[in-house]
Amino acid sequence: QDAFVAFHVDKVLVSKYLKSLQIGELAPDQPSIEPTKNKMLVKDFRELRATVEKMGLLEPNQLFFFLHLAHILLLDTAAWLILFYFGTSLMPFIVSLVVLTISQVQASWLQHDLGHLSVFRKTKWNHLLHKFVMCHLIGASAKWWTLLHSRHHAKPNCFRKDPDIDMHPFLFTLGKKFSVELGIKKKKYMPYNHQHKYFFITLPPLLFPTYFHCHTFYIAYTKRYWADLAWMLTFYIRFFFTYGSLLEIKSLLAYYFIFRMLESSWFVWVSQMNHIPMDIYYDNNLDWVSTQLQATCNVEQSLFNDWFTGHLNFQIEHHLFPTMPRHNYWKVAPLVKSLCAKHGLEYQCKPLLTAFADIV
Repeated sequence: QDAFVAFHVDKVLVSKYLKSLQIGELAPDQPSIEPTKNKMLVKDFRELRATVEKMGLLEPNQLFFFLHLAHILLLDTAAWLILFYFGTSLMPFIVSLVVLTISQVQASWLQHDLGHLSVFRKTKWNHLLHKFVMCHLIGASAKWWTLLHSRHHAKPNCFRKDPDIDMHPFLFTLGKKFSVELGIKKKKYMPYNHQHKYFFITLPPLLFPTYFHCHTFYIAYTKRYWADLAWMLTFYIRFFFTYGSLLEIKSLLAYYFIFRMLESSWFVWVSQMNHIPMDIYYDNNLDWVSTQLQATCNVEQSLFNDWFTGHLNFQIEHHLFPTMPRHNYWKVAPLVKSLCAKHGLEYQCKPLLTAFADIV
């Protein structure tokens, strides 16, 4: 099936785990596609997938990812050197915060690539570097991220299946249909008529330093991800040892939580601009292409947009081909547009600031 093909790089290895689950083949006269799925769209997408593979668009450019990692490490080092050489007065403090925030956000885009197995062709190398970037450079669990993010990709914007929209209805009401549903039931958890105002002071600045901080440790501990926990501790030991030698305890804690808030704000605006304004509802069991397209939109390409969003401005292509290296999204985009035009599917692409405004 399309989801299986989309998620797995080494299909021979994964198939070994599936053999014990096989109970037989479908009879020749049995339909292989459910009535809820668009048979012609599925056929055309599989042909597109075969074309993509022949064009080599699933092959990573290792130099691209090496340079990306190098600029992350340089920024990470520069953040500490700024305080070391220029002191801890207000201006060096602010500049160091900004530099570290950029390093952390760019590291989060790189761990996203590694988690999707799109940096190396060998799965084990993706997993190993994923632990280094996610656990050691960022301080969160790689397996925790994979657990949540894989569910998001399988059923984006599907209530009770996509963990990224679990904030409905307890913090926000998401999607036009759900808003109406809550209104009919007369259920109210928050003052939703003001949610476009309290969004600015809740989700963007607080997601990382509060919820994600607790949740990543909770999942890593309860699911016994001991290797991840050990890697995560190296981040905190390194951070508090290096910055603790320059800053007093109050300044150190302020530095930590401010850069986490800045990092969180950047991440939330970029990650939500592609999904929150789209259709959010229960799972309608659509085909792979329709499921991804109704939940995603793109942002216009530019060198800045590509860097600022970690190429998540090509969210449609990323969701259709999650293991594709991000430097190839622009190459497959015209083919995806043609597929959408042929089947009358909406392919949304908007300016960056418009995408931000659409969240609100």
